[in-house]
Amino acid sequence: MNKALSNDQLTQWDHDHFFHPSTHLGQFARREMGNRIITGANGVHITDREGRRSLDAFAGLYCVNVGYGRTEIADAIAAQAHELAYYHSYVGHGTEASITLSKMIADRAPEGMNHVYYGQSGSDANETNIKLVWYYNNILGRPQKKKIISRWRGYHGSGLMTGSLTGLELFHKKFDLPLAGVLHTEAPYYYRRTDRSMSEQDFSNHCAAKLEAMIEAEGADTIAAFIGEPVLGTGGIVPPPVGYWEAIQAVLQKHDILLIADEVVTGFGRLGTMFGSTHYGMTPDIITIAKGLTSAYAPLSGSIISDRMWEVLERGTDEFGPIGHGWTYSAHPIGAAAGVANLKLLDDLDLMSNAKTVGAYLNRAMRDALTDHPNVGEIRGEGMLCAVELVKERETPTFFDASDKIAPQIVGNMLEHGVIARAMPQGDILGFAPPFSLTRDQADEVVAATLASITEILG
Repeated sequence: MNKALSNDQLTQWDHDHFFHPSTHLGQFARREMGNRIITGANGVHITDREGRRSLDAFAGLYCVNVGYGRTEIADAIAAQAHELAYYHSYVGHGTEASITLSKMIADRAPEGMNHVYYGQSGSDANETNIKLVWYYNNILGRPQKKKIISRWRGYHGSGLMTGSLTGLELFHKKFDLPLAGVLHTEAPYYYRRTDRSMSEQDFSNHCAAKLEAMIEAEGADTIAAFIGEPVLGTGGIVPPPVGYWEAIQAVLQKHDILLIADEVVTGFGRLGTMFGSTHYGMTPDIITIAKGLTSAYAPLSGSIISDRMWEVLERGTDEFGPIGHGWTYSAHPIGAAAGVANLKLLDDLDLMSNAKTVGAYLNRAMRDALTDHPNVGEIRGEGMLCAVELVKERETPTFFDASDKIAPQIVGNMLEHGVIARAMPQGDILGFAPPFSLTRDQADEVVAATLASITEILG
């Protein structure tokens, strides 16, 4: 079969049989939107079957942190598959890779966090976290202390509980979510504050006051945990305002509420530090990890548990027997081998330092190029994260109508310039989260494509 016919058939199969996530199913099935079949990648670039090469300025889904084509990780995966492709981790079973990775994570985690439970995705890791929080409070004799507070615009997964924790309309609409027992408080989104006269510290205090009012209204004895990303990710790539985490943690400590730091995006170097928790002075009870754990070379996630929680979990199994939670693929040896090789590469190539310095350069260059554009409301970021928020009018600010699809238009145009960015949900926000191996010259390419596309779409 010639290549053209093979490709035509592949497209047909794609439209007829592949159920794509986060996709307009009707448009895709009717061929009103195209598809893209990726065939290769190297460094910060991906290539599709048509031979189009694109600079991936979003690292897949903020996950290919060490860059594409790392043979060290591929070789580790192959070696593990040849030696032992799978064995379960139930009832004390382990592999060299899973045990080694656990030690590597504990060595990098904040002080007092020494135990790791493994899953396959950030979603299932957060499902695990909620079950462990409930178990913890039951063991402590607090069966009513079960509600979880999340934040509007937070992203914590697409499952039933995790989709409920997520504070974005798209993940709730027509799914009968959020479930009971999940509450949402104000997002730390300083740019979109209602009172424009507030300083960042004032706004942080306001967020903490809103949280405390919710806790007091519900009853602190019913609230088990608060979950938050150190930097809001899918909700707009929003770093916290000054003093935010200090103010929030004071409220949580006052009311004996656990803190879950969702570090699926920020963990393992994206902010230029190993964890966002240490970057912002957070002292979580659980840290959620995934994407950067293997740089997405194999699916793997985890929940890092604090020593104080671990002591209670131990006590629970002494009283009630083995803990009744498990996934078939928990600590899968191939995923664990990828994690070991990935973290070693992160260290050996000093990629975290590059994320810090080139990330700062990307943010600075984006501000230099776009700050004066009348439709650019805010340019924000931290480490190798950057966002450009577009507005209809800057002073108020006034936002475009969602039906105008400004950000999707610009992102589509950027692809014509050879750069992949992401149109973030619930706002006209351009998101950037490149691999840590990005160079300054490549950062300049990203900025140039962004400026060109904004100019071509908005003038």
